[in-house]
Amino acid sequence: MAKQADQPAVVLLSGGLDSATVLAMARAQGYACHTLSFDYGQRHRAELAAAARVSHALGAVSHRVVRIDLGTIGGSALTDARLSVPTNGVGEAIPITYVPARNMTFLAFAVGLAEVLNARDIFIGVNAVDYSGYPDCRPAFIQAFEQAANLGTKAGVEGHPCKIHTPLIDMTKAEIIRTGVALGVDYALTVSCYQADEQGRACGVCDSCRLRRQGFDQAGIPDPTVYVKK
Repeated sequence: MAKQADQPAVVLLSGGLDSATVLAMARAQGYACHTLSFDYGQRHRAELAAAARVSHALGAVSHRVVRIDLGTIGGSALTDARLSVPTNGVGEAIPITYVPARNMTFLAFAVGLAEVLNARDIFIGVNAVDYSGYPDCRPAFIQAFEQAANLGTKAGVEGHPCKIHTPLIDMTKAEIIRTGVALGVDYALTVSCYQADEQGRACGVCDSCRLRRQGFDQAGIPDPTVYVKK
């Protein structure tokens, strides 16, 4: 359902394929989108450059980068250089690329920004189908967080609760890609790789690269990703 063009929404934007698609979907619904990215101590900054590109290309009203350091608690190959990013494919167990409290932290900032902007809508690109087994991508987590946010904010207490939108939650990667292409997303602007180089070139072997490449193959759409030549 279309919204008024001046109705603000906060969109979490990593710079990857999924979050770019979510931004396009929110814009297509008529929201005035304010994008929010995080410099959280991740392995590379290429995704932050990608987020800025995507935010501009898809017409966001504003783009913010919040600086926090999840590397101080460690526990993930994405924030601790001593841990290796797995390259053996997606398994059953929660992988070492899971970042403790990442989505919880990101959503907390998004709720805060939404309250400041008088926005009631927050968009996040979590997915419970083609994903790497992260517990903070499940519908139950999102529902519980939304309830907590509305109990713990002035806006929620005063009768203006926020809604956390997860439009990709039940979509396959191929479905996400087809949706984004239909909405004009240029996936060449995005970076999904867990260990991209400074130019944003993808490794091609990490879980995120495997899922992304498989998604393009299944969608029947050429993969615009630039891979490191080895």
